[in-house]
Amino acid sequence: MVRSSISGSGTALLYFPGAVPLSQVHPSALLLCSEDRGELRHPRSALQPCKPRTTTAVTTYRSELSGSRVLSCISSKCVSASLQKELTSKKRDEFEDILEERRLSSDLRYAMKCYTPVIYKGLSPCKPNAIKSVVLQSEQVQYVIKQLAKEMGESPDIIQEEATEILDEMGHSMQLGTVRFFAFTLSKIFKQLFQRVCVNEEGMQRLQRAIQEHPVVLLPSHRSYVDFLMLSYLLYTYDLALPVIAAGIDFLGMKIVGELLRRAGAFFMRRSFGGNRLYWAVFAEYVKTMLRNGYAPIEFFLEGTRSRTAKTLTPKFGLLSIVMEPFFKREVFDTYLVPISISYERILEESLYAYELLGVPKPKESTSGLLKARRILSDNFGTIHIYVGQPVSLRTLASGRINLCPYNLVPRHLPQKPTEDIQEFVSDVAYKMELLQIENMVLSPWVLVAAVLLQNLPAMDFELLIEKTVWLKGLTQTFGGFIEWPDNLCAKKAVTSGLSLHSNIARLVDGHVVLNDKGVEDGAVGEIVFKRALVILMCSTYRNQLLNVFVRPSLVALALQMTRSFRKEEVYSSFSFLRDIFSDEFIFFPGISLKDFEEGCFLLTKCDAIQATQQEIYPTDKGSVVVSFLSAMFRPFVEGYQLIFRYLSKETKEAFTEKQFIPGVRNFVFQLLEKGTTQCYEALSSDMQKNALAALVQLGAVKKKKMANGFSYSVNQEAIHKILDVFEATEDAEPDHNEFLFPEYEILIEPEEPEFPADSTVDPDDEKGAVDASKKLEKQEESRVTSTTKVAFVGETELRPQELLEQLLLQ
Repeated sequence: MVRSSISGSGTALLYFPGAVPLSQVHPSALLLCSEDRGELRHPRSALQPCKPRTTTAVTTYRSELSGSRVLSCISSKCVSASLQKELTSKKRDEFEDILEERRLSSDLRYAMKCYTPVIYKGLSPCKPNAIKSVVLQSEQVQYVIKQLAKEMGESPDIIQEEATEILDEMGHSMQLGTVRFFAFTLSKIFKQLFQRVCVNEEGMQRLQRAIQEHPVVLLPSHRSYVDFLMLSYLLYTYDLALPVIAAGIDFLGMKIVGELLRRAGAFFMRRSFGGNRLYWAVFAEYVKTMLRNGYAPIEFFLEGTRSRTAKTLTPKFGLLSIVMEPFFKREVFDTYLVPISISYERILEESLYAYELLGVPKPKESTSGLLKARRILSDNFGTIHIYVGQPVSLRTLASGRINLCPYNLVPRHLPQKPTEDIQEFVSDVAYKMELLQIENMVLSPWVLVAAVLLQNLPAMDFELLIEKTVWLKGLTQTFGGFIEWPDNLCAKKAVTSGLSLHSNIARLVDGHVVLNDKGVEDGAVGEIVFKRALVILMCSTYRNQLLNVFVRPSLVALALQMTRSFRKEEVYSSFSFLRDIFSDEFIFFPGISLKDFEEGCFLLTKCDAIQATQQEIYPTDKGSVVVSFLSAMFRPFVEGYQLIFRYLSKETKEAFTEKQFIPGVRNFVFQLLEKGTTQCYEALSSDMQKNALAALVQLGAVKKKKMANGFSYSVNQEAIHKILDVFEATEDAEPDHNEFLFPEYEILIEPEEPEFPADSTVDPDDEKGAVDASKKLEKQEESRVTSTTKVAFVGETELRPQELLEQLLLQ
């Protein structure tokens, strides 16, 4: 039982029988609470010591109401007040600009300062060569070496030499001299590139305590190559132990730079090594050895690569499962996972990303390319916000959820395939960490401007843009968005400042704001389309940052527009369909569609956009503006997916690869843009194309088959046409009709109108017969509404049971 205070309504008691699912627990319930272990050193002498912490009361993120109650509870004032308070009233830490000190003092003195970081339980740093020796002599690596030698008929010494070469290629060789070199150089560069680099000091204090208690894993968001450099710079500034960083082996191709990164703490991993048992064993043991020793935090990116769209990518589980294994095998008492949100007012690679999304190959990492990039030093990239989240205890996450007995029955050095429970747990933790990253992302005023501007192309009156931006600011704050908008900054100045910073994207002309595609009209049609797509994709990168806040209420708004009925169960089914379709575009915690629907409805209710009765959800007169805006914000995804599905509906090949699919769909959309048939430039994005294909695979409309050189895909034309019919039907859809638009989620056994057998008659004067007929009618109607028939594409493999829908209807 958890006691949760609800403003204005006394105290609410929330019961959690048995083990509480991870998805139901608010992140604050998982936070690290420990006694202060000292003072956090900081370049500012005025910084106060960390105050001792006491155990924090456990609170709930939002209660998972039973399916039979959830829809009727949407209108419950008591529950909605509690949920809204959780969603919109979170207290966040204050920020401090770490570059302010750097601008006032010597960079050389900063780089050469006394650097004595406090480390895990006072252990002495382990030298890089000693780590390699421990890894090579470990029981796990030796076991794999003997197994491979036996299978291949070779001497174990040969396999041992190969393992040594892998370690030499992979391992870091951190040296303080190189760290000081980077501290000096990066100070110069960051002061030139950024106006401010802001960090939450309380987060750094929490991290300092966590590093002393248990092994720490840093999990930052990934939007730029600057991310890992900035984090190391930040930890050096606060006199904390520098992290060892998982980096792609591509960096080793950069002469001098690759070796400098190695000496600054980077260790390198191949992009793919799933089939190489020796490499996997050596790499896993290397990471686990560093974690067990705990002398330095381990840092890697859950997303695996930089997001080209500023939307969080679906997590990769490989490295996360490795760092969690020592806890599963009881080699460490606990491990702390620290989500870190890095927000850019202007992304350094914004134009490079847009070119990549349009099919221009990514330039290979090289030293010469780095030197050519020095021209960006003359640009202004605004402010970076780094929010170090609460350390999350892996032990707390696993408590009551994971059975560690299977690990106790097998010797630790033997390779062991994770159970399904473990794999599901790793997946849940990965999504939880990414949602925590998203929660603490900082939104700049330009993000709001970009969102408004993209809905009002080709031009928008400047004064109207300011008015709409202020309106969107209020809506974003209502939905719990984290906006960095100083109290003394007027709206006009905020918008003007954003336009000045992003003058390569938009500009002010004769009182109107237009996209900066100057010179487009002078070229050929294809060139015009490409240049316009380039600037729209750059602008959408910033709008996408807002979608993390708006995705759930926006999908409810879309469901209201796409469903020709306001019945709750039908709106929910539409919502579930959209959530599944866009499952690779946005981050949703697995298996809680009902909970996401509840959150979306609460937020829309909070801003008076919808009203909910026992059976219906419908927009209010006041809320039509909100619902229309949210729907329009997601319209590029609906239209883009529609175009991609239309291309696949014409696919005649029996099988195709992704390398064939991406250019094919891009050319198809490009031709439509040239003809003026569509204005959805975002459908040219390879990111959207890949996500749409992945969604169709999950829904069973496209079959994915593993081949020797990759994957091939084949289309189920019947299923594709059904989905396409759904999207095309929305163009003319108007609410307040009874027809349901989602055939793939429809009940396969169509409910018939209640009727009596042809040979039966009911005498109106026969009271008993009339009562029996009435009961029969009620029974048929109840059967129609509460049908638990499973849903699927007609003639296709079953997708999923509609168990949640059954619960929703039992009111």
